[in-house]
Amino acid sequence: MNSSKKKTLRTSDIMTCALARILRDGENVFHGVSSHMPMVAVMLAKTLHAPNLNHLNIPGGVNPKTIKDAHYSSAGLELLNGAEAAFPLSEVFDLSMRGKLDVAFLSGVQFDVNGNVNASVIGDYNKPKVRLPGGAGSAVLIPTAKKALIWRTKHDKRTFVEKVDFVTTRGNLYKIVTPLCVFEFKNGRLVLDTIHPTSSLEEVMENTGFEVVCDDIRYTPEPTVEELNMLKVIDPSDLRSKEF
Repeated sequence: MNSSKKKTLRTSDIMTCALARILRDGENVFHGVSSHMPMVAVMLAKTLHAPNLNHLNIPGGVNPKTIKDAHYSSAGLELLNGAEAAFPLSEVFDLSMRGKLDVAFLSGVQFDVNGNVNASVIGDYNKPKVRLPGGAGSAVLIPTAKKALIWRTKHDKRTFVEKVDFVTTRGNLYKIVTPLCVFEFKNGRLVLDTIHPTSSLEEVMENTGFEVVCDDIRYTPEPTVEELNMLKVIDPSDLRSKEF
């Protein structure tokens, strides 16, 4: 890719579109609090290619009509606007444990080569350097959802490590979308799925704390004109970029 075109591509757009494309029509998809990028990705998928996707969220509004006013949280009452039904959070956990939750959007602070997720502590558990928020719903949803879809807006050797400092949860890890690439969990380990057009294999390797392996060198498709235009409609406040 030429450098001028590379500069025009925004990481937040690449990540949002990559997340949206993973979602399939008819799936039950849940995102939690502080999940602006997944929230926008769900709306993008539902608008462009997955009209029968069921958008589930913490306030409980199933398939809200708009997210335009969700300025402060991805778990606000805006997600009840025009909703088709009410489905409270407690029912989401039950749905997942019954094997009916297709995708759960979750995150963490550390991820290791074996797909373990740390959202608890950095350092020794009894004398940690940093005490993190903890697993919350991820300890239930990652093991029980059909696909745990992770997004993380930081990609460095402190985030992607050989072994996490503490295993908060593990389970049906599917893919991790980062500012540099997409990892896939395959045969018991994270492998490189695609490299973003704004990055390179060398950059991914330099910023990953475990050996990067892949079957083929493939690149994440660039956002299409249709996707970019729709993002302006459904996310005029650019909520998808809040974490950067």
